[in-house]
Amino acid sequence: MGKTVVGSISARFAELRRKLGVMQEFLVQCGGIGEDHRFFTEFTGRGDDISPSFHLLSIPEGTETLAIVLRDESHPIFGSMTHWLIWNLPVDPDIAANIAKGTRSGRGNARQGVAYGWHRYRGPKPPKGTTHRYVFTVYAVNGELDLGGMTTLRRLRKAMRGKVLGIGRVEGLFE
Repeated sequence: MGKTVVGSISARFAELRRKLGVMQEFLVQCGGIGEDHRFFTEFTGRGDDISPSFHLLSIPEGTETLAIVLRDESHPIFGSMTHWLIWNLPVDPDIAANIAKGTRSGRGNARQGVAYGWHRYRGPKPPKGTTHRYVFTVYAVNGELDLGGMTTLRRLRKAMRGKVLGIGRVEGLFE
């Protein structure tokens, strides 16, 4: 078994909630992560590298759009690394897998920004011999965000300040 690299996920999540002024949390289930908390290869850079499905429970009332961010929270050089960001997803408790590449995803007015995956999902692919912890964070937003395709995580978070009604997350490991 390889070396596991772990960051302070709970502390980072609490700080993110504080910065965004979020009080409500909701449950996120990910079809790409098994009961053992490991990614299925299909949803990684060593498989088909397609975005997984999600099931959301208790989405806050008043939510108009959703945003999803995938981060490697145990990157050995950067501490954390954003793999994927998508926003303005239509509100639906079931988000289907395999979101298309491109700044516009074909899902309503959803847009994808700049991360490890430029305008697309890029799943886990840590260096051989290491296990990394990846976190999907789903944001319930009270409106559409007016952001372009060159949007980074920093810009997305700035645009969401004061607009996030709830937040949920799910973690997975991959070697």
